[in-house]
Amino acid sequence: MTDQHIRNSFLLIASLLALLFHCIALPPTLVVADLPEATRGSIKFESTLPDGLRLAGRDTRLQLIVTATDGMTETDVTGKVSYAAAPDGLVTVDESGFVTPLANGQVSIIATAEDGRQATTTITTTGMEASQPVSFCGQVVPIFTKLGCNGGGCHGKIAGQNGFRLSLLGFEPEEDYRHLVAESRGRRVSAASPDRSLLLLKTTGAMPHGGGARADTESYEYRLMRRWISQGMPYDSGPVPSVTKLDVYPKGRRMFPGQTQQLSIVATFEDGRVEDVTRAAVFESNDTQMAEASVTGLVTAGESIGDVAVMARYNGWVAVFRAEIPRQGIVSPKQIASLDHPVDQAVRRKLASLGIEPSPPCDDSTFLRRATIDICGRLPTLEETEAFIADSQSEKRSHLIDRLLASEDYASNFARKWSIILRNRRDGGTLKADNLVFHHWVKDSLQSNKTYDVFVRELLTARGSVFSNPAVVWLNHVTDHNERVEDMSQLFLGQRIQCARCHHHPYEKWSQEDYARMSAFFSTVTKKNVGGDVTFVSRVAAATSPHPRTRQPLTPAGLDATPTSVDPYQDPRQTLADWITSADNQFFARSLVNRYWKHFLGRGLVEPEDDMRVTNPPSNPELMDALAQSFIDSGYDLRQLVRTICTSQTYAASSDANESNLIDRRSYSRFFPKRLVAETLLDAVDRVTGSTTSFGGMPASTRAVELPDTGFDSYFLTVFGQPDAKTACECERSAEANLAQSLHLLNSAEMQNKLGTDQGRAQQYANDAKRSADDKVRELYLVALSRSPSDQELKTSLTYLGEQTQQVQLWEDLIWALVNSKEFLFNH
Repeated sequence: MTDQHIRNSFLLIASLLALLFHCIALPPTLVVADLPEATRGSIKFESTLPDGLRLAGRDTRLQLIVTATDGMTETDVTGKVSYAAAPDGLVTVDESGFVTPLANGQVSIIATAEDGRQATTTITTTGMEASQPVSFCGQVVPIFTKLGCNGGGCHGKIAGQNGFRLSLLGFEPEEDYRHLVAESRGRRVSAASPDRSLLLLKTTGAMPHGGGARADTESYEYRLMRRWISQGMPYDSGPVPSVTKLDVYPKGRRMFPGQTQQLSIVATFEDGRVEDVTRAAVFESNDTQMAEASVTGLVTAGESIGDVAVMARYNGWVAVFRAEIPRQGIVSPKQIASLDHPVDQAVRRKLASLGIEPSPPCDDSTFLRRATIDICGRLPTLEETEAFIADSQSEKRSHLIDRLLASEDYASNFARKWSIILRNRRDGGTLKADNLVFHHWVKDSLQSNKTYDVFVRELLTARGSVFSNPAVVWLNHVTDHNERVEDMSQLFLGQRIQCARCHHHPYEKWSQEDYARMSAFFSTVTKKNVGGDVTFVSRVAAATSPHPRTRQPLTPAGLDATPTSVDPYQDPRQTLADWITSADNQFFARSLVNRYWKHFLGRGLVEPEDDMRVTNPPSNPELMDALAQSFIDSGYDLRQLVRTICTSQTYAASSDANESNLIDRRSYSRFFPKRLVAETLLDAVDRVTGSTTSFGGMPASTRAVELPDTGFDSYFLTVFGQPDAKTACECERSAEANLAQSLHLLNSAEMQNKLGTDQGRAQQYANDAKRSADDKVRELYLVALSRSPSDQELKTSLTYLGEQTQQVQLWEDLIWALVNSKEFLFNH
């Protein structure tokens, strides 16, 4: 294209893009009204301790929770009431409802609201007369966690920080004690002069500290650490009662934007003791746009609507508070009782609860393009588009899904997806046979609709050579036992257990022992050279793996499963496959349906899609359960799962927002546009321009979505986010837009060559004098966008072409404008 043609093209694009963007334009910001005054009713203290409110010892503390109720809704007013204690001198209660004991006795706490409503509770305090020994493991170490000292960004990382190292999140208190007391010539703590201890001076900022001041001299944490030092810095004598349960109060609450909810965290110990540990717990929201949590456990709802979870962590245990944040002042929409689709039932119930009206169904052209891209990884053909639009059958959408699933393109599209996350890659050089063989095995499995449990079993238990059993390529690419355990857990269980290789998982219950027992399943796998072929076998040996710290041999066990001894003559991976694919395994089906749900709806019920921990619950638990159960009931039929998702009204919803779902991002009230992935976009550009892309070592007609691995030299695929297949995480694929992508589509040599190819669409249109410009413009829109142009779009295009419809540059400009439109670049 000449400079003049580029200038003309920009004039054209200004007219066209305004028309093309309408279906995916970002909505305006929704201004949320202030929360109305609470309806008059009663207020009450929540019961958080099972045996009444008892504080035993001067180190105990208590977080009160006061709730206002009007008989229908409950609202937290803990920080909005005033507190009084009678008699005086037994406890102090601050404005947030936090209680500190002072003396033995029984005291009444009265909470009074501004309108005069009152609630009363009784607290009993004991053990105030004696100075109690401070537990290093049970009290000091949790302080390090609360103040962030033993986090991965501070002293908890493997190399420590500025010469001082702590175990991550305090999971190894013996090491912490040694580093604290014995190192640095004993200057970190000094029983002779506690106030001169570096631990205290740096914590308060009295001495330079990279982490700044973490507490002041009047804080509970400072006073407790000082008392421990003055007692001679003892390490706990005998076993320290460990936590057996952690509870959060309330467990859930319906909150409106801007509202707050105070949490109370209660720990139960193995010696039967129950204690409020709210101020010792660490709080973290799984979506800070939805809600934020303060260090004291005060949750504040944001302006978004949907569900959010707040994690409370204490001494290796976690508890989760869930909040539902609906729209304000909106009456819930009518429930559609006639819906019998399991997806729509769960989604509509959630939307009704949140006060959100779903967007209406999309039109046929949009659905055809959406489903074809998602299922087959390509644009619909011109013939498919014309036939679908002309079809008047009421069931034509479900018939379309069936046709797409039966096509080879479906297998190619999902084979590309699975090959990448199964790490089918090469480190440069020419295409290798094992890459081709493995990709063909994956594609053939999908084409024959091999059930998911069989697919996973064959992969995990593979043995033999590449040519006798292509599934062993996964073992060949993922050579390390640790990587096999981690990839397997992330891919098929949705559990990221990498952290547990070196320490207890910070956000989950998985320990180093759990990790070692999973690793034991692969302990007998070995690689041999048989007749020049790499061959995998299972050795005759006991399946064990040493504990990373104690070196004690551990027998295999699945996550949350009972350890088992495997006969040395049996391959332990068979036992692993039995456990993973069992219908009773709570992780297996849920992990896959969440991964596929994200593929089609753009956002997983759990995000990230392979991080399904208890502290990161699904946005719609009912939908997750329904999809998982449906998948199990189908016998792990992948096509049936795709059919279930794509035949729902939820998937078929328009991407246009209405007033009620402008700020909804988590509840699937409309279809969110997704940028075409790199391979699909390259194929789509080739389809519209009439060009082809050559890939070394592959037949000339090979499309990008059909490539067996990621080792092909393509700047287009790289710049648009094709992953390297170095990990099992789909996060490797970038969906972010950047300037390089825009420049490549606008004026790169590759794009100019595709537009100007001699056999391309622009040249064909310019040479075809028999067809009218009107007919060719309509066809171009059908090919690129699967719809006819609007009257205004057609008029704009024909005006630009004028009487010079045989000038190839004008057709290049028109195609260029469409390819650069958001409607083309996004699946909407």
